[in-house]
Amino acid sequence: MKHRNSHLLVGYWSRLRKGRDVPDQTDVDPRAIKRMLSYVFILDAADTSRPVYRLAGTSLCDRFGIELKGTNFFSHWDAQSRAGLAALLRQSLATRQPVCLSSIAATAEHGMVELETILAPVSFGSGQPLRFVGLVQVLSDPTPLAGRPIAYEKLVGSQLVREDEPLSNIDVPPPPMPPMITEGRSHPRAPHLRLVVSQDRPVTLHCDLDAPMQRLIEALDIMALPVERTA
Repeated sequence: MKHRNSHLLVGYWSRLRKGRDVPDQTDVDPRAIKRMLSYVFILDAADTSRPVYRLAGTSLCDRFGIELKGTNFFSHWDAQSRAGLAALLRQSLATRQPVCLSSIAATAEHGMVELETILAPVSFGSGQPLRFVGLVQVLSDPTPLAGRPIAYEKLVGSQLVREDEPLSNIDVPPPPMPPMITEGRSHPRAPHLRLVVSQDRPVTLHCDLDAPMQRLIEALDIMALPVERTA
């Protein structure tokens, strides 16, 4: 995790457990997370192939340009990211661990930013976790958004979160953004990206990236693994 608020949310989630595997949604006190509340959301993942926003903060809705309540969490993610996300949601619920998502988001005008999303599993009236309390934060310079809503998001990395993970240095100014993309969303073959998860056989997501997107990922210090070739 890179953003301080991500660590704060996971720490709060951990304190709420009180010896349980996961806290209940009713334990969440909005006043305790007031400083980040406008970017917090509740996700119903009883069906991990179609998770639905139950609640979403006003600033988060503004970021995507719509009222998110009742909409599909996958609706603004690209098609290749969705299968990997569904597997990550299932893994997080099964292991009772929060998951951290790294992504690249773009407006319709191709202004791009790096996002960090935290999804922490919670129950709702029973011991079985079927929901998430989540948080979305911008890691890079938000200027490229320029008040325009996010239209498109691509998953570039993930990890299950350990509670003792140290806080990354977030005081370093973000790197400059690369030239804006002029092509559409159809990308040629490019390096694969591996999702980093805490299991023996991690989920792997294959993303097709064009040259400008590849330069953006390199500028944001997101490592793309080389394509493995077989004889």
